[in-house]
Amino acid sequence: MAVSYQLVIDCRSPEPLARFWAAALHYVIAPAPTGFDSWDDFYRSIGVPEAELGIGFDRIEDPVGGGPRIWFQIVPEKKSIKNRIHIDVNASGDRDSSLDSRRERVEAEAERLVALGATRLHTMAEEGLDHYAVAMTDPEGNEFDIN
Repeated sequence: MAVSYQLVIDCRSPEPLARFWAAALHYVIAPAPTGFDSWDDFYRSIGVPEAELGIGFDRIEDPVGGGPRIWFQIVPEKKSIKNRIHIDVNASGDRDSSLDSRRERVEAEAERLVALGATRLHTMAEEGLDHYAVAMTDPEGNEFDIN
């Protein structure tokens, strides 16, 4: 039996990253747990110190419940090395589409995400290989791919 999980992304500023990834993945900002007006109210109820509250939205979720929740956790240090895990944003469609069609969809998604604050790193395409992807970073420098 599969278990539920959430993905945790270390960051310095949770709300901007939560908003970026919500838009990138077509997710929504996660509402506070039932019985609480805000996540801060919930955190207070479990003993989180006031000094650690007021950071804004730090969780997103798939509005239809298919994907994992994502929590953006504050850490004091800046990102300094390559991610050991990354998100692949699947924008190209299935293999029934031509490589040219998939390339167009990947490029359109890359442009959309650049407008949201992502940075394009490089294209991953090799002559004769039926694959096209774009490597990018989110606003805090976390790597991800669009394929």
